[in-house]
Amino acid sequence: MTLVDAHHHVWDLSVRDQDWITEDSPIRRNFTVDDLAPEADAAGVDRTVLVQTITDAEETPEFLALAAEHDLIAGVVGWTDLTRPDVAEELARLRELPGGRYLKGIRHQVQGEPDPEWLLRADVRRGLSAVAEAGLVYDLVVLPHQLPACVKAAADHPDLTFVLDHLGKPPIASGEREPWETGVRALAAVSNTVCKLSGMVTEADLASWTVDDLRPYADVVLDAFGPERLMFGSDWPVCTVAATYGQVVGTAEQLTAALSDAEQTQLFEGTAARCYGL
Repeated sequence: MTLVDAHHHVWDLSVRDQDWITEDSPIRRNFTVDDLAPEADAAGVDRTVLVQTITDAEETPEFLALAAEHDLIAGVVGWTDLTRPDVAEELARLRELPGGRYLKGIRHQVQGEPDPEWLLRADVRRGLSAVAEAGLVYDLVVLPHQLPACVKAAADHPDLTFVLDHLGKPPIASGEREPWETGVRALAAVSNTVCKLSGMVTEADLASWTVDDLRPYADVVLDAFGPERLMFGSDWPVCTVAATYGQVVGTAEQLTAALSDAEQTQLFEGTAARCYGL
């Protein structure tokens, strides 16, 4: 079985600072597609989705150009300002750039917005409609308290696929389940939603996490979304503060070992390919 890694990043600090990375972090250095390629190959990953890291309009054209240069990258989830009045025209412009055909979705760091209902603002709703009209998907990077707004946004935009990144960032390190579980199950009840089995190791205890620590949270999304609406993502290189690329892939395989072969194929390949049109 070949795998699709539906969520990873790259960055070059000489081109653009990543101000969310602390000065003492081991990931405060450059990470390139060439760094990822041997890791992906060793893990059986043959296609990836490159996901935006910061709210900078110049990043997305750079990512599209990278996708055009590297066979490994099959799609890009970029960023644009959803609140700009000409967002539809901007999405069309991005599609016309070199590598523009690789643009598959849009994401914004909603987790950093102080308004828990940011997704429900009139200007954001207009932007989400433009994303849907462009035939793109919308990735959600949110915290548990923002999940109710995600539920309403998804229900209000039935023609737009919403992809929940990192399970909605459950508090794995503390072992708590609520209000995350209630929120994520409510989101899964909206049919135009999908979830990424990603970002778990960095929500756990970085130094001492175990597969058993992650399992209750993985089981919730497996039950709520089912494998046909779940996709694997490594969250490389962010994951490397807690695990190697191979460990992240192996952990996901352990967490889903009870699935049938067909269900595993859906989760590790089919859902991402269908959702992002890879």
